Amino acid sequence: MVKVDKQTWKANYFNKIVKLFDEFSKCFIVGADNVGSKQFQEIRMALRGNAVLLMGKNTMMRKAIRGHLENIPALEKILPHIVNNVGFVFTNDDLVDIRVKLLENKKKAPARAGALAPMDVTIPAQNTGLGPEKTSFFQALQIPTKISRGTIEIVNDVNLLKVGDKV
Repeated sequence: MVKVDKQTWKANYFNKIVKLFDEFSKCFIVGADNVGSKQFQEIRMALRGNAVLLMGKNTMMRKAIRGHLENIPALEKILPHIVNNVGFVFTNDDLVDIRVKLLENKKKAPARAGALAPMDVTIPAQNTGLGPEKTSFFQALQIPTKISRGTIEIVNDVNLLKVGDKV
């Protein structure tokens, strides 16, 4: 792929988003937090022939939509929803079918430092398989343990994070 200067790249992006809005009758906005490039590749392969996934900078998406408002005035309704890490999925097919394909490619991601927890995180009461020399680790975290059959066992379920807490 040939690298072009910034001005040409932006002009090409504007042309592409306008062409997609004209070509496809339906689109919806998808969130893309914690989605890696490999996962995007798999999603694009799953959607090939049925839909087009377009990501980009929010300000450029808004500017392109504002420039295209005279042709399609209904686009004004999606402007307030272009916040954070979002993209567009354009299609002429049934939106439910495309949504199902997107959800089939949904994967659990490991926690990253500073990210917000999307769900409660609990350590279940179970045998850890660790030797008794590691009890100080659990004591530092204030996790109640006991030693049974030469390994550390967590006595009670421990809630680490609640929804919305920082990791």
